Amino acid sequence: MQMTPEQLVEEYRDTVLELHLTRRRLAVVEAENAALWAQLGPEEERHSHPHDEDGGHRHGS
Repeated sequence: MQMTPEQLVEEYRDTVLELHLTRRRLAVVEAENAALWAQLGPEEERHSHPHDEDGGHRHGS
């Protein structure tokens, strides 16, 4: 499909606007994520390591 120069400019503007809005949304999501991690606190962060297949911990023997 061949696009006219005007259509190309319009597509470019739409893409730039979409990118701008996506970056704004990403910033909001990152802030929400940081707030949730802050609510979890250090106790949960210490236990963020992977578990074995049955979901148990493997501390010690």
